[in-house]
Amino acid sequence: MEKLNNLLNTLTQPFTNIITIVVQFCLGISFFLHGYGKIPMSEGFIGFLASKGVPFANISAYVVAWGEILAGIGIILGGLLIKIYPIVANVITKLSGLTIVIIMINALVIAHSHWSIFIGERGAVLFASEQLFLLVLGLFFLVKGNNQ
Repeated sequence: MEKLNNLLNTLTQPFTNIITIVVQFCLGISFFLHGYGKIPMSEGFIGFLASKGVPFANISAYVVAWGEILAGIGIILGGLLIKIYPIVANVITKLSGLTIVIIMINALVIAHSHWSIFIGERGAVLFASEQLFLLVLGLFFLVKGNNQ
């Protein structure tokens, strides 16, 4: 077991310095695309929010879409600026992580509250959902920022 552990450590060691930025970039792209996909704003999304009792659904829809776009850009930018402006990059990363957490908690409560935790129909199980992973990654960058 120790030999296997040492082999795996040797194989993965070259990637330890870049893995955070890879995850950061992927989260940023994913969140950007979630927001970008809502522009131009559809009456369907606004209607969906209104049907769920979201106040000011018309305004809220734009806030969600632009929040997703800007948080995605912020997560990426925070990773890219770390060597040049480490403090600014860390603040951008943490604020973007906070934005992702807020949006994803609301998405889970508003759009996915009927989902079960471990069992249920395909696409309606919380621990098999992309939404939970986006929330956890947002929380990771909110807490960790760019600190290695």
